Amino acid sequence: MYLPSIFSSNFFDDLMEFPFGTRHARRSGSSSSAALGLMKTDVRETSDSYLVDIDLPGFRKEDVKASLKEGYLTVTATREENRNADTENRYLRRERYMGSVSRSFYVGEALTEADIKARFEDGILKITLPKKDEKKAEENRFITIEG
Repeated sequence: MYLPSIFSSNFFDDLMEFPFGTRHARRSGSSSSAALGLMKTDVRETSDSYLVDIDLPGFRKEDVKASLKEGYLTVTATREENRNADTENRYLRRERYMGSVSRSFYVGEALTEADIKARFEDGILKITLPKKDEKKAEENRFITIEG
């Protein structure tokens, strides 16, 4: 039975208000629907930080990169196919994803790379983002001119 797209797991993504915004996962290298299940993310809040868990099944630590630029934390994972390793067998069906996926989160410009802690264990990238107040724009301060 086919359900309308409003019943998909992504329907509520835009309705939820997370403490920081997200950009949807970008996929390259394949248009396979198997890639849609990658990079499922949980965001939890503690008193002093946000905890982000990103599922990356089948990826190794060396395949995962995280960067911070202009307030956006971008996580990219790449898995390359070794076409020469299995020349003897012919695939009848291939569902495992090969290629690159990335996802970006707006975390604010107050954070630096040194503030963010990340570890990779059991196919899950665990990121800790401390809560920091954005620097308020300085108010115009005038000097009294006597005369």
